[in-house]
Amino acid sequence: MEEAKILRPLAYRYMEIARSQKNRDTIELHRAVNDLESVRPVVLIDEVPWSEMNHTGELTLHCSDPFLRELEWMLRTTLYKHKYMPADMIVRPYIPIQKVIHSTGVGLSVEEETIATDEDNPIISHQYHDQLQTADDLAKIRNPVLTYDAQETQRRYQLAGDVLGDLVPVRITGIPFFGVTTFDDIARYRGVTNLLMDLADRPDHMHAIVRKLTDAKLSYLDQAEQLGLFDPDPYSLHCTPIHTNELPGPDFAGGPMTRKNIWGRGTAQIFASVSREMHDEFDIQYMKETIGQCALSYYGCCEPLDRKIDIIEQLPNLRKVSITPWADVNRAAEAISGKYVLAAKPNPSAVAVPRLNQEALQEELAAILEACRRTGCPADIVLKDISTCCGRPQNIFEWEQTAMSMVRNL
Repeated sequence: MEEAKILRPLAYRYMEIARSQKNRDTIELHRAVNDLESVRPVVLIDEVPWSEMNHTGELTLHCSDPFLRELEWMLRTTLYKHKYMPADMIVRPYIPIQKVIHSTGVGLSVEEETIATDEDNPIISHQYHDQLQTADDLAKIRNPVLTYDAQETQRRYQLAGDVLGDLVPVRITGIPFFGVTTFDDIARYRGVTNLLMDLADRPDHMHAIVRKLTDAKLSYLDQAEQLGLFDPDPYSLHCTPIHTNELPGPDFAGGPMTRKNIWGRGTAQIFASVSREMHDEFDIQYMKETIGQCALSYYGCCEPLDRKIDIIEQLPNLRKVSITPWADVNRAAEAISGKYVLAAKPNPSAVAVPRLNQEALQEELAAILEACRRTGCPADIVLKDISTCCGRPQNIFEWEQTAMSMVRNL
């Protein structure tokens, strides 16, 4: 089989990394951060502009089978990151085969117009059409119906096993965490301007939308539990460390994972533009019903939360808070004060230049590290949302080298 000749050398190198002592040690470093017992901040790089990274040809795909082509991409991008920008990345000690899960959705699909400057880059400009203008439009929203395609999952598992099973372990994996992004979804169904205007002008209408989407998400959670879809060995909490000694929990005796054994992940990125009171009323109160049921919760993404830590603290079992480049890291660290992980997001524009500005980068990272040191905050530092590296992958490689040198020399 031609695909086997392509995949087996990649899988062998992948497993060398996965089985290394360094990989095991790094997993423990991740655990320490999430257990609030940090040795040093974890550094990760994610959401890479892969369309600009194939400077050596190492990312060129050769498999023809669609599933094996996906597997080849996973292997090649993992090996590439480990070679050029490893930071504190970790690698599963097996080849993951994601369960094939189908959903009928919530009755809406995104209607939009887009503009792209680079056909190969998924970061594009969107103009969304408003599909929830009236009370009658709310009838479009329905609870999703989930189905697990065990037959297709088994086919993929068998195919990967036939090609690689004598060389590396192959394992079926599930949903790593319960993610809730209600207002990100509403922004895509309505457009940003309409959403923000109606928060002020038609609050009852917005509450009705959030209520229906929250109920849909709770239905999703119930079904995912009933179908046994959550992963007992997750490896990523959307770009941030997920490992912790606290999960799946002391009462877990095996069997399907429930909301009491997993992380919840919530965000309302568009709420960068709303008041504390509005953020609380329209998102946090609903998040308490969703991710608030999980064992641990991580809140925030690109919205600045440095002035809102106290309202986020209403979330049960809050463990991690995202602090973006548009937040004051000193204010955030003082408010967090070691109670939660400070998930710092350095500005990705640092690598979107013809040549990296080392002095500016060191100043940005030093401010994060000093704020966390002074306030006793465990931290992970994640470079993500990288829409471009200006066609110069070395920018990201140099960013990684600088960040790792700084955290190792604390």
